Amino acid sequence: MLVTYLEASRDLCETDSILFGAALAVCRIIGAKLSTAGRTIGQSSAIPAWRIRIEERIAKARAPIGRLICFKSGNTRQRIVRTVRMAFAGTNVSLSQPDIMQKLTERIDDLKQRIAAWGKRIRRYIERLTRFNQNRFFQSDQKRLYKSLERPMVSGTGPVPNQADTIAFWCSLWSEPVNHNDGPWTEVVANQCAGITPMDQSGETQPSELFRRLDRLQKGI
Repeated sequence: MLVTYLEASRDLCETDSILFGAALAVCRIIGAKLSTAGRTIGQSSAIPAWRIRIEERIAKARAPIGRLICFKSGNTRQRIVRTVRMAFAGTNVSLSQPDIMQKLTERIDDLKQRIAAWGKRIRRYIERLTRFNQNRFFQSDQKRLYKSLERPMVSGTGPVPNQADTIAFWCSLWSEPVNHNDGPWTEVVANQCAGITPMDQSGETQPSELFRRLDRLQKGI
């Protein structure tokens, strides 16, 4: 059967694919373990089940936030009130109690904090997965790694400024005098440093002596 496929092969790539498929089939039949060394490793497109569950939690938590805010601003439609009661289900909070506005604020903040925590968990997973795949690409396919790190070039669509406008713009930034507002702490620091004796510029610390010693050290190495 293999001869039939090889005779129908039109190029070297197709022949290589046929031989690889035949070798893989033989390995599966005899139960041999395949090595992953040198194999191009791609990023799996499957989304973990826990991430799907967290995204569903985020969607469910975002829905009542808007209606809680509407109820807090004075919207008392029946659908809004029903959502607010569901948000406080299982608690001793009643919509008629005097501190209901504070309870609404606390509930909204609680939902926002939960959403932020869930979103941060997903972001940590994505960052970890990105680093993991980049490390594996660096070992197996560096060209693909560097290509994935490239950013699309962004070119401006507006008119190109001429030389005179460019010079005028930078002169307006660097050539105009500016009055700096020096705080009183600078005077305090200056008074504290007034009694410090300057370092003695002896011959051992002159630039020529320093260069001579460095040159001697380099020749000794």
